[in-house]
Amino acid sequence: MRAYDDYLRWLYRGGHPNWFARLQNRASAWVFAAGIMPGRVAALEVRGRRTGRVISFPVVIAACEGDRYLVAMLGNEVNWVLNVRAAHGAAVLAHGRRERVRLEEVAAEQRAPVLRQYLRVAPGARPHLPVAPAAPLADFERISRDYPVFRIRPAVS
Repeated sequence: MRAYDDYLRWLYRGGHPNWFARLQNRASAWVFAAGIMPGRVAALEVRGRRTGRVISFPVVIAACEGDRYLVAMLGNEVNWVLNVRAAHGAAVLAHGRRERVRLEEVAAEQRAPVLRQYLRVAPGARPHLPVAPAAPLADFERISRDYPVFRIRPAVS
């Protein structure tokens, strides 16, 4: 398990994907968008804040207390988070079909239960968050400011 965790950390050393992770993310986004994988994964499509091009990124959807959420396992400064913020939450989730959504950022003090659920359903994120999936909620509260969480809402036309 340690070797696998080291591999996952290598993919995102410095908080950004290396060349292999970018290639892997493109392939995963395509597979997720096609709806081939389970429903808890999708491709997030959001307009780039600099280029204006639509960028597709694989994500894991965490269901918690009746809502769906996205979590940024690499923290506040990852491109998809910055792009979602710049787009005022406008995005598309693709999983067999395209769903226009609005992503609402969750306040840090409300993130802990979602972060815990996210670690339960996204094993690939575990090496990036310094908390065990079964840790007490207080441990998740301590790191909540460092990991953005977005509630998935239907897009308003």
